[in-house]
Amino acid sequence: MNNRETRKLVRQETQALAREVKTQATILGGLVAVMWGLELIDLIIFQGVLDSYGILPRTIIGLRGILFAPFLHGGLPHLIANTVPFLTLGWFVMLQKTSDFFIVTAITMVVSGLGVWLIGSPGVHIGASGLVFGYLGFLLLRGYFQRNIPSILLSLIVGFLYGGAIWGVLPTVPGVSWEGHLFGFIGGIVAARLLSQPKG
Repeated sequence: MNNRETRKLVRQETQALAREVKTQATILGGLVAVMWGLELIDLIIFQGVLDSYGILPRTIIGLRGILFAPFLHGGLPHLIANTVPFLTLGWFVMLQKTSDFFIVTAITMVVSGLGVWLIGSPGVHIGASGLVFGYLGFLLLRGYFQRNIPSILLSLIVGFLYGGAIWGVLPTVPGVSWEGHLFGFIGGIVAARLLSQPKG
């Protein structure tokens, strides 16, 4: 391969990487925009009524919250607290394959949502923290299941940055849906196992 072909190949790979990063930013930015848009609309127009679309444990109507709860928040401080880890961990999930993000998100929403619906404390459960803990569980255990150097390094990095958050799966803070955190984390582990392809 001559220098011209090498430069062309490098340019194509760079352009492909740029397109992939742009796609990832669009996906994450779009989801965050939905969360912020809904919260602002709820605060300004509906006065918090949209929060009733969250998960109501052990009620038939509460099952709809499995789909809606991750996009609803109990005020701007709640939303702000979830935005940065959602963006950071969500992007980490995308690093190997962008499509992993959709699979991990879907599995986490179902496992976290059903877990909260089954054993959650009375009241409405809302917020993206179940997804955040799902991404955390996925990233921490991906290295164990995948057993390759990039996955293990990423697990270590995430453990260093966010390992302390693991205590959120315990009922330590009143008013916080630890059940959503716990089952979100479990959902992430399930996704890590399903998506893993360990190398001999």
